[in-house]
Amino acid sequence: MTVPGPPAAPPYRVLVTGASGTIGRRTVDTLVEAGIGVTAVSVDGPGDWPAPVRGLRIDATDEAAMAEAMDGCEAIVHLAALAHPSLGTPLRVFTNNVVSTFTVLTLAAQGGIGRAVIASSINASGINLNPHAPAPAYFPLDEDLPADIADAYSLSKRVDELSAAMVARTWGLDVVALRFPLVKSPEELRSIGAETAQDPASMMRTGWAYLTVDDAARAVLCALRAPLPGAHVIGVSAADTLLDLPSEDLLDRYAPGVARRRRFADREALIDTTRARTLLGFEPAQSVHEFASAPGNGCGEGETH
Repeated sequence: MTVPGPPAAPPYRVLVTGASGTIGRRTVDTLVEAGIGVTAVSVDGPGDWPAPVRGLRIDATDEAAMAEAMDGCEAIVHLAALAHPSLGTPLRVFTNNVVSTFTVLTLAAQGGIGRAVIASSINASGINLNPHAPAPAYFPLDEDLPADIADAYSLSKRVDELSAAMVARTWGLDVVALRFPLVKSPEELRSIGAETAQDPASMMRTGWAYLTVDDAARAVLCALRAPLPGAHVIGVSAADTLLDLPSEDLLDRYAPGVARRRRFADREALIDTTRARTLLGFEPAQSVHEFASAPGNGCGEGETH
């Protein structure tokens, strides 16, 4: 049976896995601020959540516990993962991430939940973490960038996207896989930017992309609200790059042999966020550069295709 997508208004209760992580904690706060009930799931336990939040200590690979936790929820935000290949053996990283995502999505679909938002990654292309250091095929980086995967984490993110497509096709669950770049607080990002300025080539393969944690949480809210059926992979990014240098200059110096599909103005981001804008109505509101900061904004209606 095909489950219809959610209305433009957010659902009443959302289950968030990985709720103690960088994006997870801010997402819980953002949902609560939007008047949404939250069940926060984390292997680290309930935590000090505000009163409306139901906190649970659960491993997202635990099928029985996750099925019970989903009771009464209308949507799922799945953020739990081992988020770097260094956080375990290749087998551990891959199986944890893939099994948890597949468990969450299949339980949600079979339980009649209408919408899931999952955390994919800019690393789903494999380019950034590949030890052979391949250059991207082109800039701006987009969701169709040819993959070159040589690590277990990047592979797990690509498989998660395929799992989302399969579950949508089989059971009709609507799934948005958000390809997050580097996500931190503005203060942390400024510090990383200062370090990266000493070796700009170190971030070339991700296009010096970043997103503040507040904007990441807003992207999740937009993905929950968008009237968007099916499974979609959507890249998100700040509107500029992490470095305080013109984008064309960065490419001239550090990626001279990489094709450019268009020209870039000033410090414009080197990530194509067309899908985020047109399908989710999401526009980044924050920048690590004061001259580019913008007031917060909500989610547009998006465009379904």
